[in-house]
Amino acid sequence: MRAWKPAALAALLLGALLAPASPAHAANIVTNPGFESGLSGWTCSATSGAQAVTTPVHGGTRALQATPAGSDTARCQQTLAVQPGQAYTLSAWVRGAYVFLGATGTGINASTWGSPGAAWSQLTTSFTTGTGVNSVTIHVNGWYGQGAYHADDVVLDGPPGQGQPPAVPTGLTGTGGMNMARLTWTAVTGATGYNIFRNGTRVGSATEAAYTDNPSPGTYSYRVSATNAAGESAQSAAVSVTVGNDVPPPPPAPTGLTGTVSGSAVSLSWNAAPTATGYHLYRGTTRVATVTGTAATDSPGPGTHTYHVRAFHTSGVESAASNQVSVTVAGNPGTLPKRVMVGYLHASFANGSGYIRMADVPNEWDVINLAFGEPTSVTSGDIRFRQCPVAECPNVESEADFIAGIRAKQALGKKVLISIGGQNGQVQLTTTAARDAFVSSVSAIIDRYGLDGLDIDFEGHSLYLNAGDTNLSAPTTPVIVNLIAALRTLKSRYGSRFVLTMAPETFFVQLGYQFYGPGTGGADSRSASYLPVIHAMRNDLTLLHVQDYNSGPIMGLDNQYHTMGTHDFHVAMTDMLLAGFPIRGDVNNVFPALRQDQVAIGLPAAPWAGNGFTTVAEVQKAFDCLAKGTNCGPYKPRGVYPNLRGLMTWSINWDKYNGFEFSRSHRAYLNALG
Repeated sequence: MRAWKPAALAALLLGALLAPASPAHAANIVTNPGFESGLSGWTCSATSGAQAVTTPVHGGTRALQATPAGSDTARCQQTLAVQPGQAYTLSAWVRGAYVFLGATGTGINASTWGSPGAAWSQLTTSFTTGTGVNSVTIHVNGWYGQGAYHADDVVLDGPPGQGQPPAVPTGLTGTGGMNMARLTWTAVTGATGYNIFRNGTRVGSATEAAYTDNPSPGTYSYRVSATNAAGESAQSAAVSVTVGNDVPPPPPAPTGLTGTVSGSAVSLSWNAAPTATGYHLYRGTTRVATVTGTAATDSPGPGTHTYHVRAFHTSGVESAASNQVSVTVAGNPGTLPKRVMVGYLHASFANGSGYIRMADVPNEWDVINLAFGEPTSVTSGDIRFRQCPVAECPNVESEADFIAGIRAKQALGKKVLISIGGQNGQVQLTTTAARDAFVSSVSAIIDRYGLDGLDIDFEGHSLYLNAGDTNLSAPTTPVIVNLIAALRTLKSRYGSRFVLTMAPETFFVQLGYQFYGPGTGGADSRSASYLPVIHAMRNDLTLLHVQDYNSGPIMGLDNQYHTMGTHDFHVAMTDMLLAGFPIRGDVNNVFPALRQDQVAIGLPAAPWAGNGFTTVAEVQKAFDCLAKGTNCGPYKPRGVYPNLRGLMTWSINWDKYNGFEFSRSHRAYLNALG
C-alpha cells in the first residue's frame, strides 16, 4: 500500500457482479494471458502452489490453478507498461468459490470479484490512467480457506506503454576541485537522460554518463537517476565529493554554551569563536537556527532537548561542536475540542494522492497522525521514522521546516502524533527486549519532533492470541502483554499530556462478538486480538477509531451481518463499542463499553482511498442516528450517544486529492452539531 490502509480481512463484498460475456477485444497487452506458457510473465505468491493445468480450461490448452493457504490468498500478478491518460478494461474468465480480479498503480485501484463455483464466468473491471502513470499491476487471487480457484484468458484491453523505466545507475564516482565536482557513472541501457542530485536536491540533468557541478566549497553527497519515456529509476548509491580544498581551516569550537527555559521557549548563549562569521545551533542532530551573534532562541515543544553550537566562517566550513547542554520544557496537555477530526498524513512516503507539507495541512484537522513509523524488522521493536525522500516527494520540506510546521499546528491547539504500523509496518513485540526497544525508539521519535503522542495502527500479523488465551483482563500472549507494558511505560513517561489513539480494523475488534483467537469458534488466531490491548489501556486511551473500511461482513448486536459502505454498518460497528458486547456471545466474558468521548468513526476520505467509501450524506445520517437518535435505518443502536467524539479518515492527502470534500463537509457538520 499505500493508496489505503489494507485489512487482514479484505473487502469481501466490494466489487461488481459477474460481467456477461463480451466480444473479442481489440487489443490485449497481457503477457501469457491464457497461461499457455505456464506461469511465464506472472509472479505468484510463495505458498499458492500456482501452476498451469490442462483441465479445467476456458480456452486453449491450459489455465491457472492456485490455492489459498493460511493468510496467503494465492495472488498471481504481473506489471505492465501503459500510457498516461488512457482508458483500460481488465477481464478474466474464472471459476471457484471466491475469485478476485483487480489492477493497482499510482491513483489506480480497480477491483471486482465473483463466486462462480464450478462454472466459468467472466469478471470485468475498468480504469483510466492518470498523468505520468506508465505502469500498472494486474492481479487475480482467491480468498482465505476457500480452496483452489482457476483463471484463464486474462485481457487488459488498451494501448500498450512504451516499456519500463531504466535501471538504477551504478559505478558513480566523483572528483572534487577548487570550485567544481566532476561526476561519472556507468551508462544505463535504455536511458535517454540522467538527473543529478546534490544532498537530496536535483541540481541538473545530463544526456551522457558524466556531469560537472559548481557548488560552493564544502563536502556534498551526490546521487544520479536514469530517465526515459517510461519514467525515472530510483537514485544510485551516494558518493561524497569535497569542493574547495584550498579553503582556510575552520574556526575553533565555541565554548560556554548555556540554556534556560521560559515557558515553551529555550534561550541559549555561548562565547564568541575567533574568525567566526556565524553560528549554527543544533538540537540533537538537527540544525534549528543560523545566527551571526552569540545567542539564539528555540521553541522545541515539550520534552528534554540537547543542544550544541558550531561556528563557521565565510567559506561555510564548520568548526567542531561546542559543549552540549540539555534543557527540559514542561508539557501542556491542552484539550481537544468536543468534536474532533483525525487525519493521517503521508509523511514518509508518496503515492498517487501527492505529498502535503506539514505547514500546508488544512486547519480542519484536530489530530494529525504522521504515517508511518516502521520497524527495522518484524520482531526487533526498533521503530524508525524518516521524511519522504526527495526522489519520491520532490516538494518535501527540510526537517527544520517540517518541525516548524508541527510547532505551528500545535500553537493552534492541534495534536501531532507518530502512527506506528500500517500495511508494511508489521510489529511483533515477542520479547521483553523488543518491548524495551519499542519504548526507547518511539520515545526518540516523539522527542526529536516534539510530538504529542502515539497512534497504534498495527495490521496484518502484528497481534494474535495464543491457544488458551481467553481472559480479556489477563492476557498471556507475549505480543499482547509486551505491547500493553510498552504503552503503559510511554504513558507514564510523558504523563497526562500524552495522546494515545488506536486504529484497528473490524477484524481485530468487532469480530470478537463471534470469534476470539484460535480454538473453539475461532477462525484465525488474530481474531479480535486488539480487544485485550484496548481493554488494558481504556483509562489512558484518548481515541479509538476503528477502520470501518477494507472489511468483510461483520455481525452486529442484532445478530445480522452488516456490510461496509452503508449507513447501517457505521451505526452497528460504533454501537458495539459504546454498548459493549459479549465476546463470542459469552455473557460471562464481556468487552465493556468505552466512554463516548473515546470513540470516533474511521472512514476513507475518497473512493480511491480504501474499499468501503461512504458518501458524506450517509456518514452524517449515521452520526445523527448515534448522537441524536434520528435518521436511523434498519439497525437501531442500543442507546443515544450525544458525546460521540468525531471522525477519522485515511487520509489528509486523499481528502485534498478529492477536493477537500471530507474535511470541509464534515468539519461544518460537526461544528454545527456542537
